[in-house]
Amino acid sequence: MDELLLDSQLRAFLAEDIGAGDITTDAVFQVDQIVTAVLKAREPLVAAGMSLVAGRVFQLLNSAVIVETAVADGCQVEAGSVLLRARGPVRDLLRGERVALNLVQRLCGIATLTHSYVAQVAGLDVRITDTRKTTPGLRMLEKYAVRVGGGSNHRFNLADGVLLKDNHLAACGSISAAVQRVRAFVPHTLRIEVEAETMAQVQECLDCGVEVIMLDNMKLPEMREAVRLISGRALVEASGGVTLETVRSIAETGVNLISVGRLTHSAPACDIGMDVESSASWTSVWE
Repeated sequence: MDELLLDSQLRAFLAEDIGAGDITTDAVFQVDQIVTAVLKAREPLVAAGMSLVAGRVFQLLNSAVIVETAVADGCQVEAGSVLLRARGPVRDLLRGERVALNLVQRLCGIATLTHSYVAQVAGLDVRITDTRKTTPGLRMLEKYAVRVGGGSNHRFNLADGVLLKDNHLAACGSISAAVQRVRAFVPHTLRIEVEAETMAQVQECLDCGVEVIMLDNMKLPEMREAVRLISGRALVEASGGVTLETVRSIAETGVNLISVGRLTHSAPACDIGMDVESSASWTSVWE
């Protein structure tokens, strides 16, 4: 996680939500009123971003906020578990509540779903990876949550690696022509990955010596035949419509990687709430 980038993003999220000020909280509480607040899981989940994200939201609003406890990323917790306990000025805890919850609900949802996919392929030599199908502005956080859940990251952006997809190939005319142009353009340190939809395309990829072959929306029998044909000469990635019900069957074909767009584009948010736990040290409330 790039913490400098994270801070700038969190500040932007807070500015969007707070606007010119939290008129409700400012009308009710004085600046020196101190409380303890807890974030609680309302369903079983895999924790992600409690200290690094939620805690940081509160501390960016006021460095006096103390994160007393926080569940470590990757821990599985049950409903009712305390995920984070923070103590500080009530104004700042309430101002940051919605941004903190929105983010960790999203991140825990991704981590929890990713964990479910990883569990489905337990014991098999395959990695579950994400895609670039992320929420604009949240890619770094969402891909971080995938790793927390036990998955791996595909390329972060278009500069991270070469991936020739169907539209590249259609516009270029053939896999061979596209690969030839790429090799003349990119440094030797970058792998070339090519999307293949047919066995003929798999063979063309092998003839071109590409390093990664993506089997796109192939049926299981064809996928098994492709893995046999490739026979270790390239990494094999399976992609397209992967669900919890189908992921193990796909893994059993012998592919090395399975990319799953729904890890980030369709993960349901986890139910997490924030409750004020203590008001024992409040000063007088405004009349």
